[in-house]
Amino acid sequence: MSEAGRIEAFLEMMAVERGASENTLAAYRRDLEHVREALGGALSGATTDAIRDYMTGLDVQGFAASSRQRRLSSLRQFFKFLYAEDMRGDDPTSPIEGSRKERSLPKILSEAEVDRLIGEAEASAGDPELRGAALARARRMHALVEILYATGLRVSELVALPRAVLRSRNRLIVVRGKGNKERMVPIGERARDAMDAFGASLKELPGADGAWLFPGLSESGHMSRQAFARDLKSLAVRAGILPSRVSPHVLRHAFASHLLQNGADLRAVQELLGHADIGTTQIYTHVLEERLLALVTDHHPLSDLGRE
Repeated sequence: MSEAGRIEAFLEMMAVERGASENTLAAYRRDLEHVREALGGALSGATTDAIRDYMTGLDVQGFAASSRQRRLSSLRQFFKFLYAEDMRGDDPTSPIEGSRKERSLPKILSEAEVDRLIGEAEASAGDPELRGAALARARRMHALVEILYATGLRVSELVALPRAVLRSRNRLIVVRGKGNKERMVPIGERARDAMDAFGASLKELPGADGAWLFPGLSESGHMSRQAFARDLKSLAVRAGILPSRVSPHVLRHAFASHLLQNGADLRAVQELLGHADIGTTQIYTHVLEERLLALVTDHHPLSDLGRE
């Protein structure tokens, strides 16, 4: 099998067995093709020393630690596949240590800032002077931010919600997430009301006869992630919040952090976020640490943690 054929076989396995998304597969392809080119076309037969030299070269070229780690991760997955398929008798990446990097804390907004953001969206949706498509867009924005903060959905999950959620009166909605896996997430009354108000105006928007709750002119037929992110930054400006601090992912982080600050269990938040591994959710443990420290400081009779 040719080098290109091995890469294609690996990508097919990732798609079929791991449920990797198109974006993930494209990233693997770019990484592996870059390494193959750097090694003169001989990827599957690469030695540990050759891969180590390649990784060192990335460092010298100024690649960020996160980029180097992702490239090494792609190589590890590829060589594990070759080993499992008897296309190679060893894994040359196993002796190589990954780039050490501190896991950065997610940007979050305070509860007051989220209230301002949603309040601005609600006020725009209730503007008595708006009519037709302008009113539909305002109601759409209100529904988007209410649902996102109420559920913590990934932006790709949010914009691809089916029209069927409008007809359901359940307190839970079914979301199709990474790897085509489904999970149930609760949706509160405020989000449901905003969604229903938008549904009443939906016919004013292009694509309203399609299958999506938030139709759009993109190839997918629903609103694009980029369009929502752009509109969200515009909303932030009107709410008096720096647009650089606001994105769909920041609202997802706010959902998780505010739940933990108010007593939610980390495992429950993991389920709500759709994280396959609790390790991914543990980026929020700083919130738990602050809460537990405050708990002991405020309530333990012998605690001197809060004293000078």
